[in-house]
Amino acid sequence: MKLLHYIFRQISVLLFLLMSAWGVFFYYAILEEVTDETDDSLENYRDIIIRSALQDSTILDTQGTLMSLYSFRPISVEEAAGYREKYYDSTVYIEIEDEYEPVRVMKSCFMMPSGQYYELEIMTSTLEREDMIEAILWYLLALFTLLLLCLLLVTRLVLKKSFRPLDRLLEWLGKVQPGKEVPPLENDTKIQEFSKLGEAAIDMSNRSFKAYQEQKQFIENASHELQTPLAIVRGKVELLAESEPLTEEQMKELDDIYNTLGRAVKLNKSLLLLSRIENKQYTDTEDIVLNRVIDNMLPDLMDIYESKHISLKREDAGEFIFRGNATLAQVLVTNLLKNALVHSAEGGELHILINSSSVIIKNSGSSPLEKDKIFQRFYHAQTTKKDSMGLGLAIAKSIAASYRLSLDYTWDGMHCFRLHK
Repeated sequence: MKLLHYIFRQISVLLFLLMSAWGVFFYYAILEEVTDETDDSLENYRDIIIRSALQDSTILDTQGTLMSLYSFRPISVEEAAGYREKYYDSTVYIEIEDEYEPVRVMKSCFMMPSGQYYELEIMTSTLEREDMIEAILWYLLALFTLLLLCLLLVTRLVLKKSFRPLDRLLEWLGKVQPGKEVPPLENDTKIQEFSKLGEAAIDMSNRSFKAYQEQKQFIENASHELQTPLAIVRGKVELLAESEPLTEEQMKELDDIYNTLGRAVKLNKSLLLLSRIENKQYTDTEDIVLNRVIDNMLPDLMDIYESKHISLKREDAGEFIFRGNATLAQVLVTNLLKNALVHSAEGGELHILINSSSVIIKNSGSSPLEKDKIFQRFYHAQTTKKDSMGLGLAIAKSIAASYRLSLDYTWDGMHCFRLHK
């Protein structure tokens, strides 16, 4: 999730909760205020009725109007002594309307000049109050919705404008590639944090490019400085073996030296290849159909190991295609096939199963390998040949990872290497 969307979502939830709480509080506050105003009207009406009753006792036999009903009930002195004035909501049946209408009721008591106490019950219609509260509720909901939408719109616009320098910086970072010069960053901003972040990104990218160039130069120098003397020494060993008559023991020693130098040359080449792969120096890419690469490499490798009489079984259920470097694809296929052929016993089997999502290479074996170590550099199983560098599978794993492919090992009675997307 983008930072802008995350912050906007958090603000939206918070605003919704706060405004909802405010809306509920405001609604009940208005409701309380309207009810209080109704009660004040009832108090005023009570005072008028009592004053009229004190002046004219005949009012005690009346019941008021349709909108403001009242009635009198005589009560005893004892009941009047503990009497408490009260307000509550109720309903009253209106014969004209033939239905019950909501009313606000007030009960109070007073004493006539004769000493008789009366309970006064006043009822006033709350239809207008209910209509007003309903109108207030709808206006409140409309105001709440409009205000929330406006706040969210303004917040999003402000956030989007504020995070625009970050978007430009991320777009620029996507253009930075290993081995290529750092592109210019045009990201003027008044936000101090984004400005410092941009400066730090440029500085780190420049240092990374410089380190890459230095490492690349070191690898090229190492390749030249190591390969040349090794080749010279091997040449001199060959000349020494041919120049003078040597004893059998001396020839054996020279042969061991020659083989050791050969291993050193192969080791140097393998380590340099690994470094180039990990530093992403193979930048030329194209769509690789691995089926065709296997078609090109497999016949030669089968001829080389023809003496082992390994039977081949191949199934193509689709084309395995990925974007990569053609040279590295050949190295990947060669290492996997050579590993399977070298470590198969004489008369063993080699199975190659290909579909659009995976390539499986299986070879016969007597026991499973250590799954956690098989792709480590210089790992040697007990059955490994003496001239093995222990780098073939490590190189294959590194090539696969550089193109976001997975290379796994399992055992199902045969050694199984699975390359998949």
